[in-house]
Order: sequence, then C-alpha cells, then structure tokens
Amino acid sequence: MKRSTYAVFSLGIASLFLTSVAPVSAQDPDGGSGRGRALPAYRPNVPAIHGIVTAGHPLAAMAGLQMLLKGGNAFDAAIAVGTTLNMMEPQMNSIAGNGFMTVYDKKSGKVLSLAMAGAAPLALKVSEITPEALDWGMKAGLPPGNIAGYLVQFQRFGTMSLKEVLAPAIDYAEHGYPMDRTLALALTNGQKRLSEFPTTSKLFFPDGKAPKAGDTFKNPELAATLKKLVEAEQLALKKGKSRSLAIQAAYDRFYKGDIADEFDRFFKEHGGLITKADMAAVKAEWDEPLHITYRGYDVYSNPSSTRGGFELEMALNLVEPYDLAKMGNQSPEALHLEMEAIKISKSDIYHYVGDKRTLKVPTDQLLSKEFAMQRGKLIDLNKAIDYPSWGELPQGTATAQAKLERPKGPAFNDDYEIERDTTSFSIIDPFGNAVACTPTIGGGFGNGVVVGNTGLLLNNGMRLGSTSPYPDNVNYVKAGQRPLLNNAPVIVMKGGKVAIVYGTPGGETIGQTEFEMLVNLIDFKLPVQQAVENPRFAVDAKPNFYKSGAEISITIENRVPPATMEALKKMGYTLKNGGAFTAAVGGMQAVVVDLETGTMTAGADPRRTGYAVGW
Repeated sequence: MKRSTYAVFSLGIASLFLTSVAPVSAQDPDGGSGRGRALPAYRPNVPAIHGIVTAGHPLAAMAGLQMLLKGGNAFDAAIAVGTTLNMMEPQMNSIAGNGFMTVYDKKSGKVLSLAMAGAAPLALKVSEITPEALDWGMKAGLPPGNIAGYLVQFQRFGTMSLKEVLAPAIDYAEHGYPMDRTLALALTNGQKRLSEFPTTSKLFFPDGKAPKAGDTFKNPELAATLKKLVEAEQLALKKGKSRSLAIQAAYDRFYKGDIADEFDRFFKEHGGLITKADMAAVKAEWDEPLHITYRGYDVYSNPSSTRGGFELEMALNLVEPYDLAKMGNQSPEALHLEMEAIKISKSDIYHYVGDKRTLKVPTDQLLSKEFAMQRGKLIDLNKAIDYPSWGELPQGTATAQAKLERPKGPAFNDDYEIERDTTSFSIIDPFGNAVACTPTIGGGFGNGVVVGNTGLLLNNGMRLGSTSPYPDNVNYVKAGQRPLLNNAPVIVMKGGKVAIVYGTPGGETIGQTEFEMLVNLIDFKLPVQQAVENPRFAVDAKPNFYKSGAEISITIENRVPPATMEALKKMGYTLKNGGAFTAAVGGMQAVVVDLETGTMTAGADPRRTGYAVGW
C-alpha cells in the first residue's frame, strides 16, 4: 500500500528543514578522511542550573518552563508541554494519540516506564478490514492514550492543579498563535485528504483555503474539551475532594463521561468502531523499564508495546565489545558497526516483540549480553551482511509464542509506507526529577478525523507498520490488542544520578536514532548540541523489517565525510542521499547533566522545530 499524500507530507517537511538551516560543509576537519571531529553545531548548547525543557516547538517548551518558574516540578511541566504540543504540531501528535513516557522520581530514586496507549476497538473484525481502513478514516483509530498518560503521571507525581497546567494549551487553543511553516506546508499538501471529513475541514480550512505560515491557528473546541477537565477538577475540589480524586474526576469525565459519550455518538453515526466501552477500558500503565548497562552507564527505556527501547538497548549490547571511540566519529568502521547492530536487533525484535498483555515477550533473553554475543557473530567487519533471520532463544521461548491464538484475517500488502510523524520532549526540574516523553498521532495527521465537537484529531494506531501485514505474526491486528509503537524516550543514569534525558520522533527510525545519539554522547563524547546535529543515517528495509532477506538501504546525511561514504559503498551498502539535514532521521530533544557540578545543557534538533529553554 502506497500513501502518496503522506509521502508528500514527509518530503515537504524534509525539504523545508534542508532550507531552514545554515549550510554546513560536508568535509570534516581532517580533510575528508572519515576520522574527523564533530562538525560545528548550527545552534548553541542551552545551559541551565535550575531546570530545563526541550520540546518539539518553542511555545511548548516555554509552557513547560512556565510551570517550573512557578514552583512546579517536571511532572507538572510534562502535562503542560504535552497538551500544548497538541496545538503546535497537530500533524505529529495529539492528546488523542498514543505514546510512552520514561520518568525518574527523585524521592524514590526509581526510573519508571508509562505506557500511554489504547487498544484496537473490540468491534474490530479483521476479516472485514482493509489496509486503507487501518490507516485512514473512521475505522483507523485507537481510543486516545496520551491524555490518560499525562493525567496519570500528573496525579501521581505532580504538585499543581489542572487549572494551572492546562492554562497554556487552553490559551493557545482559544486565542490562537501564528502557525509555523512546517504545519502550514503539511496542511497545504494534505488539504485534499483532510477535507474528506467535515469536522477536520472545519478546523484546518475554515474558509476553504489552506493557511499560510504566520496565519493565526485556533482550536476553540479543543479549548472547550480541556476546560471540561478543569471544570471536573475544580468542582471536585469545591466538594472537599483531595487533589488526587479531583484529577481522577477529570480523567473519568474524559473516559467515562460526556467526552466519551461524544466519541461514542460520533463513531456510531459515521460508521466508526470506537465505543464508550473502548474509552472506559483505556488505562495508562506503569511498568518497570527496560534496563541494560553500557560502558558504565545505566540505560533505561520502555518495554513493549513498543519496539524502540529494545532496539536501542540490543544495538548497544552488540557494539559494546568494540572500541568505537578509537575508530572515530563518522569513521566507516564505526558507522558500519552501528548499521549492522541495527539490522540484527530489528530482525529479532520484529519476530519476538508484541503486546505483552497478550504475549510472553522474552525480554530478559533479548537484552542479555549472552544473546548479543551470539548474534554478534553475524557481523563481518569488512562487509555489510544481508538482513538476517531472527535468532534462536533458549528452548521453549519460540514455541510458547507459536501456541498463541492468531486472528483469522487476510494477508495485507507488505510494501507499506513508513511513517515518521511524532514529537518528543525532555525535562529536568530543580528538584532532581526527570521526564522524557514521546507522544504520537501515528502517521501524518493520524486517521484524519476530528472527533465530533471535541477538537481532537484521532490517531491511526492500527496502520501497517504498527501492525504486521502477515496473519501468522505476533503483531497482526487484533481486537483488544495494542499495536506496537517505536516510541521509546530514554533516561540514562550513572552512579545513581541522572546523566542524560532524551528522546526523538521518527517512527521506524526512533530506536536507531536514539542509539546513534547515545554513541555520540558516550563513545565520542560530543557536546549535546553537536551530538544532536552530528550527521545521522537511517536503515530502511523493503518490503519491511518483518521479512528476512529484505532489501536494505541507508538514508544518510551528506555531511558524512566523502571518504566514509566511499568506504561504506565498498562494503556493500546502498546509500541514499538524505541532504545536509533531513527530518527522516528524527528530531532529537536531549538534556545532558554534568555529574560533577550538576549543571545542565540541552540540545534541540534543527531538523524539525525543536527548541530548548532553561533557567
């Protein structure tokens, strides 16, 4: 299945960023040898001593910083940033989307993972569904998960009121803000498809025309929905309820009250699948994060139902035996190892990882150093290997999965478009707490449908990629099952202290971009903004990563030294020119802490509209 409109979204966004950054020479300081130092950063490192926020849009970053300046903590800031990003990047995320959060709670000293994800509607019948219906329109969406996650983490760890933390998002939704070029371009390219739905057309094209950069963008119905949450909280407080119960009242109004009623009404009237029962079943879930050690650092990310954390940590395990620092930043030897580690880890993840509520995921085995040693034998230091088959785990693991009941449905076209439309934000507060969050709407503008009078653009979480086209795969779409995301925000600790907090959008590239970023920081010791801007690559597969022997190509930014490019080609890689900067490799938001002084620096990615602010 090809999605030409979304391809235009991605190409338009990518070309925008290529023209919006300063030109940087593709030559490295050592004359193109491939063993150069980091290229000069386009932006400076953003310093802070008290608190710092880096997010996918400057107004969202400022919304988070406002909470910190008022005495709030990272969890207060997180809900302010997340809800504000709904207005700033509606093509990338929505509070009616899904995502993951990784948090560090200073009081307990623990890192936790939070799944903010809904499951496929119970009315879904896979025998009657089409790839197009999974991707776009009334039957494509999952119940919203992001707002559940924001409220749950805020309820548990926040200190402020919903009235305070939702104020920025309500203000921008009610009164508007000047739209940036990225959103304006996406709306222009997507106008034909988005106009299929009257509620969506009303929001984005009120006069029938695509907006221009600088035009005021408003969403008064979203403001009204957020005000309902505040109303529920404030009424509960007036009745003498505790802060926790007041936030629960807001949660219940969204998932069990009149907002859920509007979801139910709208989809019943328009042939959709989501019901009030699906809404009530949504539960943001706390979990133990994935954890490995890498060169003395503790790396934490999210377990299933996401792949990205597995990919980051399994790839790190595969390269740990090698001295990447000695090989050199942007050297062909280092990039070759990174590319091979990504291919090998993906082959195992796409076979073994699914919704762990319905599947026994062999997490410990996949993350073990022993398994990495076994799989690492596939690496040839002199040439690129073909995309491998998955590796054998201890006896009993694979058979346990094989016995699972599979839904009966058709095989779908496996040559589907890869989506990269997501956002991310990272926060450290004055109290030592940290939040990394990567919310998404799925593909560009999600399923394209604004739900009734809520102002909420819904996700397309069941699209191919998040689900498998093959009926015998553990991730084939199924009623009540969570499709896989790649979202995987990261917290890195050293000696019990927060060292790095980061995340990125990028769909299929999220795990690999985070892997490249951590190598930049730990192995090559680059300053944070230089690590963000360091030339990146993305490993792509045709038809997809589910299929052993898939054709592998590498989209690579042309600032990589020419000598490195030539060496990689000789190793057998198919390289595609990604230009100087391309949004196809994500939009990193990262904070690094100096463990001796406690000071912080943040980096934000010029490949998208990211921005960092601190105090």
